[in-house]
Amino acid sequence: MKPMEITLGHSPDSDDAFMFHALANNKFDTSPYTFRHFMQDIETLNHRAALGELDVTAISVHAYAYVHHRYAILTAGGSLGLGYGPMVVTREPKTVEDLKSITIAIPGKMTSAYLALRLCLGEFTYDIVPFDQIIPALLGGRVDAGLIIHEGQLTYGASGLHKVIDLGEWWAKETDGLPLPLGANAIRKDLGPERIAEIAPYMRKTIEYSLAHREEALQYAMKFARDLPAAQADRFVGMYVNPLTLHLGEDGKKSYQLFLDRGYQEGVIPRKVELEFVECG
Repeated sequence: MKPMEITLGHSPDSDDAFMFHALANNKFDTSPYTFRHFMQDIETLNHRAALGELDVTAISVHAYAYVHHRYAILTAGGSLGLGYGPMVVTREPKTVEDLKSITIAIPGKMTSAYLALRLCLGEFTYDIVPFDQIIPALLGGRVDAGLIIHEGQLTYGASGLHKVIDLGEWWAKETDGLPLPLGANAIRKDLGPERIAEIAPYMRKTIEYSLAHREEALQYAMKFARDLPAAQADRFVGMYVNPLTLHLGEDGKKSYQLFLDRGYQEGVIPRKVELEFVECG
């Protein structure tokens, strides 16, 4: 019987590439399924999830609030900052209070980084800029501050920029040490319970393979490291492929729910969302 194709979306970043190395390069048998990979930036994946286009997809935790009727969250593959996360940086030193009266470049309104900053600052003026163009936009004077995600969290200092706030640090203080929820792996509910139960363990197995074959997986991930030196790429992968990536655990689940609850309470998210989780073994 011909294998069933499962469409799988994730971002072209070194941490996602590291996680999905085994699936992308056929390192273990996935019968009776094959996986077709789509590597796109997270805001594009968020919009595709709104249309239910992909069977399994990386998604911003913020964006999940708008697609919970279509998707459930897998307990493997989550992206959480353990006391670190997206940052706001500026050309000149500024305070958090200063941010409320200037224009901040954000990587998209559905990103978790935007929701975290909105919870931190309240209303603020923003300009939507592709995540990899935020630092150039800031250096070029288009905006006064930039909300940086991905590798920019490690490289902003080389451009002479100044950190105003790390939202992972802020969230940990706000929540008595909970990790900052950023991304999740989500699976379409209409695949049905049987298929979901068969597919979900592969999402954990691919991460387990990469952790057990770290050098091999890092070599693959370096293709997507956007010119990061190997040591920095290794550090970045280590930041976002952490113990909660294998399994969210109670702290991860609690933080996901609290994050969206706060978004609802602040009027950013239009309705309260009860998260639905699928165990990955």
